[in-house]
Amino acid sequence: MGKYLALWEIDATRLPVGRKERAAGWKALLNFVKEDIKDGKLLDWGGFLGELKGFGIMEGDMVEINVRLQRYSPFVHFKLRAITSVEQAEQLIEEMAK
Repeated sequence: MGKYLALWEIDATRLPVGRKERAAGWKALLNFVKEDIKDGKLLDWGGFLGELKGFGIMEGDMVEINVRLQRYSPFVHFKLRAITSVEQAEQLIEEMAK
């Protein structure tokens, strides 16, 4: 199981123009976020102030993460980055020193 930084961005071309419809869409997406947090797969989440972008810290295997992210399609695009822990970095350094 790995840990990933998911950088997300809303596809602005898919946003409704009307405020009520836009709010309903955001609410649906945030409900997915809350489910992922409740399930323990999303460890942290945030949006960048004034942007349609943000981040999430996710934990799981690659297939599981991809399945979860597909729920947000086609409204949200993601860039994933694998995250290493301090312990994993130490292991790497120890292997390099051999």
